[in-house]
Amino acid sequence: MNLRPATLADLDLLRHWDEQPHVIASDPNDDWHWEEELDRTPDWREQLIAEIDSRAIGFIQIIDPAREESHYWGEVAENLRAIDIWIGEASNLGKGYGTQMMQLALTRCFSNPLVTAVLVDPLVNNTRVHRFYERLGFQWVERRQFGDDDCFVYRLNREDWHSPEKKRSSYEFLCAWFSGH
Repeated sequence: MNLRPATLADLDLLRHWDEQPHVIASDPNDDWHWEEELDRTPDWREQLIAEIDSRAIGFIQIIDPAREESHYWGEVAENLRAIDIWIGEASNLGKGYGTQMMQLALTRCFSNPLVTAVLVDPLVNNTRVHRFYERLGFQWVERRQFGDDDCFVYRLNREDWHSPEKKRSSYEFLCAWFSGH
């Protein structure tokens, strides 16, 4: 899987994904203004398409919530990131793609040594995604209203993040330790 910048060439695809029932259910009140936003590249945001073998399967947005223009997150600390993520087609749900996408996004966020934590804001009624974030190490922070959306805020602190590289290193360490005893 790889992540590439979303461009105006993705406009029809993103509009199509926005019409999918599972995408609407997870983000019912947002208008992404794709026509304008895909043409903008502010330094506080990345809009990315996840691909497998050159086939687009999902979208990720990573923002700096302290610098983002709409102040959606309100007053937040410096050196945070916030992620929006979705799988485009329902046929691609439940295949582990979301986990791979989030691992790539988290690796991207934490590659900046100044980033201390990542935030997400799923809807309160989206219990499946709550479990998804919790499996990745996110901790529940609060229930919060964002416009018309009743959300839970989750946070993953850098020290609680376990990149695929860290997991492999820990596994290799344990294997070596046990083989020596």
